[in-house]
Amino acid sequence: MTSKKADRRGSSVHNRLALLRAERGVSRVDLAAAVGVNPQTIGFIERGDYGPSLEVALRICAYFSLPIEAVFALTPFTPMSAQLYGTSTGDPR
Repeated sequence: MTSKKADRRGSSVHNRLALLRAERGVSRVDLAAAVGVNPQTIGFIERGDYGPSLEVALRICAYFSLPIEAVFALTPFTPMSAQLYGTSTGDPR
């Protein structure tokens, strides 16, 4: 059985690419050039419209020097606000 998101968006692979790029000041163009794909592919992966091949996923992880489970997952990542504050809104109360 597939999830509604997988049906609607084409991929059930979740990622933190946009967060990592923003955190490290890396453009889609720069990341795409480093891993050997088109910049549009990076956008498709970020939005969940396309699940990367294992090779591309590993190249992305190598670029960021992170293990694959820190970048990609089969279930949605917990929002950073929930991890930091124990809430889904980021409100520390």
